[in-house]
Amino acid sequence: MRALLSVFALAALVSALPVRAEEGRISYELVEADAGDFAPGADRLQPGRAEPSYAESSYVESSYAEQAAFWQSAPASVPRGIASYGPFRVIDAAHAALVDATDSRSPEQFAALLRDFPDVSELEMIECPGTEDDLANLRLGRMIRARGIVTHVPAGGSVRSGAVELFLAGRLRYADPGSEFAVHAWLDDTGRTPRDYAPNAPENRRYLDYYQQMGMDAAQARAFYAMTNAIPFESARWFGAEEMARWVSLDRMPGWPKTRVTLSQR
Repeated sequence: MRALLSVFALAALVSALPVRAEEGRISYELVEADAGDFAPGADRLQPGRAEPSYAESSYVESSYAEQAAFWQSAPASVPRGIASYGPFRVIDAAHAALVDATDSRSPEQFAALLRDFPDVSELEMIECPGTEDDLANLRLGRMIRARGIVTHVPAGGSVRSGAVELFLAGRLRYADPGSEFAVHAWLDDTGRTPRDYAPNAPENRRYLDYYQQMGMDAAQARAFYAMTNAIPFESARWFGAEEMARWVSLDRMPGWPKTRVTLSQR
């Protein structure tokens, strides 16, 4: 999904970033996935356990019908906060926000944030373009999970590339209608992609293992990883909360009306 070195991680989404129109709405480059890019043979699964071939049949439908809410959402405002730790901002004693890309320093910065504000229990994901260091980013995700922190993408929040791993790390994961996600295959410092390595090579296993540590079973992890890797590194697949809920289990925020996005309960 992301590059392993910084120079690749951010370059990938420069051309694929949404273009923000003058009136504050967002337009997108949509990339359709070909079912031939996915491993066949999965049985029909429930929401949050989507089969790999699901992408071809449903993506076009969701792109034009179900995703209108996130297409037309204004960008979420970036909070000023009361303290900053690299890409993290402390909003109050219980809430922090991620407002930039992570890098090799981010695990230590987040540890410092939690040391100084030990009651932080929710991470608002506002403007999250990805990571400059994938291995550090995975360590950061495990820190979020171990601490039992909730991840939340508000309407207009943008979670792209390696930031998706951080969203998945939440003990509870909330994604408001109008939130957006973007995924694509990673590229390493040798110019290789996931398909250049054997399925069980360490380069691929680190992501499958991580997804299972974040609560997916083996089938979910394979399906989600295959979906992200079907999109070339140079491009991106954009989708909203409802589409994300078809791939991974999401939680319903208290007070959400039933007419909003249908998400699984835990």
